Amino acid sequence: MTCARLQSGGAKKGVMKNASRATDLRRRAEVRLRSKKASPHPAAGESDSAADLQRLVHELHVHQIELEMQNAELLECRDRTGVLLEKYTDLYDFAPVGFFSLNEQSRILEMNLTGADLFGVGRSRFVNRCLSCFVARPCRAGFLAFLERVFREPGKQVIETRLTREDGTPFWASLNGCADIGLPGAQKVCRVAISDITPIKQAQEAQRQAAILKVSNEELKREIVRRQALEEELKKSGQEQCQLLAQSRDMQEQLRSLSHRVLQIQEDERKHVSRELHDEITQTLVGINVHLEALARDATINPIKLRQKIVRTQRLVETSVNLVHQFARDLRPTSLDDLGLIITLQSYLSDYMKRTGIRVHFATFAGVDHLSSDSRTVLYRIIQEALVNAAKHSRASLLKVSIRKIMNVVHLEVSDNGKAFNVNRVPKNKKSARLGLIGMRERAEMIGGTFKIESEPARGTRIHVEIPFRRDTQETAQP
Repeated sequence: MTCARLQSGGAKKGVMKNASRATDLRRRAEVRLRSKKASPHPAAGESDSAADLQRLVHELHVHQIELEMQNAELLECRDRTGVLLEKYTDLYDFAPVGFFSLNEQSRILEMNLTGADLFGVGRSRFVNRCLSCFVARPCRAGFLAFLERVFREPGKQVIETRLTREDGTPFWASLNGCADIGLPGAQKVCRVAISDITPIKQAQEAQRQAAILKVSNEELKREIVRRQALEEELKKSGQEQCQLLAQSRDMQEQLRSLSHRVLQIQEDERKHVSRELHDEITQTLVGINVHLEALARDATINPIKLRQKIVRTQRLVETSVNLVHQFARDLRPTSLDDLGLIITLQSYLSDYMKRTGIRVHFATFAGVDHLSSDSRTVLYRIIQEALVNAAKHSRASLLKVSIRKIMNVVHLEVSDNGKAFNVNRVPKNKKSARLGLIGMRERAEMIGGTFKIESEPARGTRIHVEIPFRRDTQETAQP
């Protein structure tokens, strides 16, 4: 197209040059003719004038030939220009984007076929209509601002907006506009290129939706993981609840057995006390009564026999007193309240070693007697029960009883060198030992303490009890 413009410009310059030359030759020829008409008789220089005339005719003939050649060249340039114009028109009309020429009121002055097809309107029906009428209502203000920038500011202006086809179908379009610098005083015109970017927008929307879906999928995965973790926790919680329920049932069974055992022991103790009272104390008292009646009948008995009968009667009374003291000590030693835990345990351990033949090492701290009455009772009963179980089941030859105070906690440990047993599986035929362990645990927990038992082969059995150090309120109340 640029080459055609250069060729057309060269042809125009040649035509203008030849036209000026032809005008000069014509002027010279007219001057010659006028001078010939003025002098009908040839002068002396007529031969020179004829020669000039012939030369002028020759020049006109040559110029005619040049004009014919230039005319042919112009015709060839016109044909080439027509071909280029057709190509330019095809490129303009069938370009992949729509080209529009607009005035300041957005009225369409020119457009190509692609632009008409973009809106679904014939080109003849589209000219002189306002492009703003095809802009979606929410986007019209932005389009008018874009058009104002195109006419006001230099350079290219770009906007993306929603347009509407003739049938009402909306689509996204990209508008590139720039002002057309025309002749001074001419109407202001701008050129706008419109391209359909609906697929790009759809792809962007699809990409945005994909990103949202990806984020949603990630959140869903995290939610699945969280719910799986919750499900695992629920399973564990269910298992723990089942275990706690089983433990609760086991403890209920243990408490039921313990209650039955306590009632049975109480009844056995009542029977034992009743039998002992009937067999021992009652008979002794009856014997004392018989001796006293005999003394009453034999008032005249000699002093020696009287003294002998009084001595036998005193022995019977002493035996009765010992039996009563033995019953009281078995039920609850009064020395625990009167003399303290240390003396009571030493007395009990001395009697225990005589009865069983098992050696016992005992160690404690001086302040143990400052414990409350409940705490002293719990320690005494746990030690008593542990020693009884050791004598019955462990076959031990040595026992160690240790009471220590660490910080504000009293630690009791009872260990033996006897045989071990599975703490979690006490044989069923040893219910008494199982109930003894339960009773020791209940006593420790009753005053806020803890109970633990360990049993290992070649190391024997160890009982650990920890209770808080609480002073006797009566002692603290004293000044």
